[in-house]
Amino acid sequence: YRLGLQSNWDASWWQTSVGRLTGYWDGAYTYWDGDETASNHSLSFAPVFVYEFAGESVKPYIEAGIGVAAFSSTELESNELGSSFQFEDRIGFGLRFAGGHEIGVRAIHYSNAGIKEPNDGVESYSLHYRMAL
Repeated sequence: YRLGLQSNWDASWWQTSVGRLTGYWDGAYTYWDGDETASNHSLSFAPVFVYEFAGESVKPYIEAGIGVAAFSSTELESNELGSSFQFEDRIGFGLRFAGGHEIGVRAIHYSNAGIKEPNDGVESYSLHYRMAL
């Protein structure tokens, strides 16, 4: 389970009739429910770049970012993370609707980039809903 807060950037680049590049800061708490081992918790923070395609009431987008995460344990199911510190790489796509609502699909990969062995890493795939506060 993941609960996050996002803050959109005020800036945008390469704005054309096709779309624009923008982004957001993402901070999140994730609860990893363990079936084989004890549960785990993580806190993460990432800058995320978003290419938002032009549209009136619906705007398709793609996103990518690299951030950092801290896990409460170095073991997650059968994966040995090597250290509590992990990098968080993400890609995703979805639709933004008028009124600040969004649905999307996201893949996140956690790894310590070989800083400490073992470095099994872990992936998370999600369908998400976002609403503006």
